[in-house]
Amino acid sequence: MTSASTISDPVALATRLIACPSVTPARGEIFAALEAMLTPLGFTVDRFVSGEAPDGPVENLLAHRTTGPGRHFAFAGHLDVVPPGGGWTSDPFAPEIRGELLYGRGAVDMKGSIAAFVAALADLPDALPGTISLIITGDEEGPAVHGTLALMERMEARELWPDLCLVGEPTSVNRLGDMVKIGRRGSVNMWISVAGTQGHVAYPHLADNPIPRLVRILTAIEAEVLDEGTDWFQPSNIEITDLEVGNVAHNVIPAAATARISIRFNDRHSGASLIERISAIAAREGGAVEAKISGEPFLTPPGDFSTMISGAIAQVTGITPELSTSGGTSDARFLAKLCPVVEFGLCNATMHKLDEAVAIPDLHALKAIYGLIVRQALGGQER
Repeated sequence: MTSASTISDPVALATRLIACPSVTPARGEIFAALEAMLTPLGFTVDRFVSGEAPDGPVENLLAHRTTGPGRHFAFAGHLDVVPPGGGWTSDPFAPEIRGELLYGRGAVDMKGSIAAFVAALADLPDALPGTISLIITGDEEGPAVHGTLALMERMEARELWPDLCLVGEPTSVNRLGDMVKIGRRGSVNMWISVAGTQGHVAYPHLADNPIPRLVRILTAIEAEVLDEGTDWFQPSNIEITDLEVGNVAHNVIPAAATARISIRFNDRHSGASLIERISAIAAREGGAVEAKISGEPFLTPPGDFSTMISGAIAQVTGITPELSTSGGTSDARFLAKLCPVVEFGLCNATMHKLDEAVAIPDLHALKAIYGLIVRQALGGQER
């Protein structure tokens, strides 16, 4: 149980969350811990499991509280973490404070941000009108098939439409508040296969070597310049991430060759248009393409929402954040279909690393920033 004395303490809440092992896909104890924090604050908590193997089952949590007519402000995040790996100084799921740092897997990505948001909610005025919701998944670090997408379906069924959404991903770089994400590039992976005819290397006329054709395909792909970037996005890039023949015999021409490429792309492209473009290149050499789109690019243009967040950051930290679209993908790519979405959270220097840690002063400062954002987002404004 979460006591009244700790419910507004972001360090105590982060410690409790870190102590729950929650390697993706997270289920059970970690969600029970968050539910215990939210229930005393008057939230209706809906925990549900979605999906089947191989990408499920996944547990998700949708919590909401309405205190009158007004805006609906949503906070989104994830309780799952990447595997800790070996070589930690201490147990990754036994949170430990050393100096001004709280150590543990998920400290910054992103149990610390969730703890700071819940602690901020505990100090909000009771009369603040509007709706606050938390959209929390257990599968952001995994396939992300039955996580935030399932939560969005749940929200639609309950007619919980947010007006603004803040995703608590660790966006800060060198110090808390120096960067806010207003968009992300899209991501697509493609598997290119070329079929040939197996044969003896001494009789090449009786075989068809697929390797030279695959090399020509990859050379042509490498020569592609997708764009030069845009006002808010860096240039799209194609990277060859795998090449496989699997031929263990030195005197055999192989029957097939495959490669994988990954493309991170800006809003001048779509996943479908890039698949079509690469497929056309592969087809010239008899190759075939299979693809998986992880996410489309999105942009929340600078405006009232990012100004509100930047102002709260400046008020607490004294710095004005850079608005950026850099980095990898996040579940904001899904939520951007619902409403304006901005990402802001802790420093990301140790995320996914051994001895992941969050600065305790940052947790308190982030609580203060989140509290200001919620007050200004609701602020008695009606729809």
